[in-house]
Amino acid sequence: MLVITDQTQTTAISNLPLRQLIEQRINERNEYCSGDPDELGPIIVIEPIDTVRDLEAVTGFSIIEGLFDDSRFGDENFAPSFEFAESHGDHLFELVYIVSDGGYGYDIFIQNTPGIDPVLLAFCQAYATQNPDQL
Repeated sequence: MLVITDQTQTTAISNLPLRQLIEQRINERNEYCSGDPDELGPIIVIEPIDTVRDLEAVTGFSIIEGLFDDSRFGDENFAPSFEFAESHGDHLFELVYIVSDGGYGYDIFIQNTPGIDPVLLAFCQAYATQNPDQL
């Protein structure tokens, strides 16, 4: 898992379209404020070895569990807690979670590639809407 806290860390991303999208998000953040990850939170890139539990260890919450009840992804009454979930074509998903009134949160990127946790991919496929720029 890559936890990106500044633009220099994007060089570790070999997927050029993903790197460009993350750099775009960093630039958008910088327009809003200083881009300080302590203020807005990190950008997270899920890698093939990462699991839902690994993501939970970084964020402090589970994206597949209900915020206000015991529901889980797949349950009839489960409601996800993201701000938005977006599909960038068939190959990349972006999930944004805001966890404080000050705007702190997580921008999570999950590539639809072999080895990615199937639960994470199923979650993304169930909830992500198509990015209007990709239509």
